[in-house]
Amino acid sequence: AHLRGPALQRLADLGMNDRLDDFPENLSGGERQRTAIARALAHEPVLVLADEPTGNLDGVNANLVTDLLWREVRAQGAAMLLATHNEAVAARADHVLRLGAVGA
Repeated sequence: AHLRGPALQRLADLGMNDRLDDFPENLSGGERQRTAIARALAHEPVLVLADEPTGNLDGVNANLVTDLLWREVRAQGAAMLLATHNEAVAARADHVLRLGAVGA
């Protein structure tokens, strides 16, 4: 119950206000992904592990998710380990480790 307010705010930040009463099976894959991110951030974690958080999202929603992740991580003084193929997302990180082909 104490997470309802923070979760609702993060859902609003991700443009999900009109889907609050929908069941998960009625949400698209991208809407489910945004819901999961909002739910996770409502707990104010000290470490965020994000594996391709924008991989299945269109450009607008990818930007909303990226903005929310960085804003929340910085506001909470948290750390984030993020895997992405998106150069624009990687460019926002404080440190970037690029992985090459295995055996290369």
